[in-house]
Amino acid sequence: MNAARLIGTVGGVGYLRPAPGTWGSLAALPLAWVLHTLGGFPLLAIATIAVFFTGLWATRVMTDGQDNHDPSEIVIDEVAGQFIALWAVSYPSWAHGLEITALWPGWIAGFVLFRLFDITKPGPVGWADRRNDAMGVMLDDVIAGILAAFGVLILASIAHGVMGL
Repeated sequence: MNAARLIGTVGGVGYLRPAPGTWGSLAALPLAWVLHTLGGFPLLAIATIAVFFTGLWATRVMTDGQDNHDPSEIVIDEVAGQFIALWAVSYPSWAHGLEITALWPGWIAGFVLFRLFDITKPGPVGWADRRNDAMGVMLDDVIAGILAAFGVLILASIAHGVMGL
């Protein structure tokens, strides 16, 4: 397996069926935990940027000369988007010295919201997806991750503010 395929499929996770995008998102969860545990939010943020740019490269290589610019086995974009969705958990954990696993409802919300936005492609997510190029492949998941992170923050505000949990 060449480097682009190894990166683009996240070590072959993208070949899992059904729903390879969901498998890619699931693979991102333990990776995010390890990164956060080793270096807190700053390391997760740096890794997200690195995943985005290496994913962009891998997607370009894997789709060069192909009609399909977003084959289902490319799931590195899901890893980048899922990492961003988890920023809403990683940053408060890091900033307040909390164990990141104590914020487990945020992990679940981040995963579910990211998948929801990635699958339904509302507004700007759909715009990015319609680019039909490697940047669009990566960007739609980045935007879905941003929307999911805001969703996690809103849900946390409701849970901790309104409900007092």
